[in-house]
Amino acid sequence: MGAPEVYPFAMHQLPAAYQNYLASQDQHVIDAVRPVLLQSAADQRHGVRITFNRGPTGHQAHVDESIPFGEIIEDID
Repeated sequence: MGAPEVYPFAMHQLPAAYQNYLASQDQHVIDAVRPVLLQSAADQRHGVRITFNRGPTGHQAHVDESIPFGEIIEDID
């Protein structure tokens, strides 16, 4: 086995809006959306849309080309 894999996005600082969003959420939401926030921070091209779906899926996030980098939009799906 080789050295553990290092992901390039791990070195990127999250924008203030992303940090503030995470600070106001419980661990379940953080676990659901943090990977997408990291992806957005790594690309630094687009923002993130976070939706809340009633039912088993809960919070979901995706990088959204219509949102400027560093911004989050919340929707109810």
